[in-house]
Amino acid sequence: MDFKHISVQETASRMADSAVVIADIRDEQSYAAGHIAGAWHLTQASLANFIAKHDSSTPVVVVCYHGNSSQGAAQYLVQQGFAEVYSMDGGMALWQQQHPVQSGHG
Repeated sequence: MDFKHISVQETASRMADSAVVIADIRDEQSYAAGHIAGAWHLTQASLANFIAKHDSSTPVVVVCYHGNSSQGAAQYLVQQGFAEVYSMDGGMALWQQQHPVQSGHG
């Protein structure tokens, strides 16, 4: 099974329905500077917690800078048993043009 691609618009729509978890794989500084509200900062250090906290049936949208790195991370989550994983096309670069972001580590 493979991950799927998802648009910024579809991600926002799924978030409005509380139907997805956002996994932001960017570096600490970029995440702190601005991320999707409620996004989980997914790093090597937080991966085990992420897997433990989220049921494998939880839909996950992986977000990076431009939608490239997120594809590898999305495939990795599929290999870890997550059934519904997406890579957000355009990444945060595109999201920030269309939607607000939250700063800080929250």
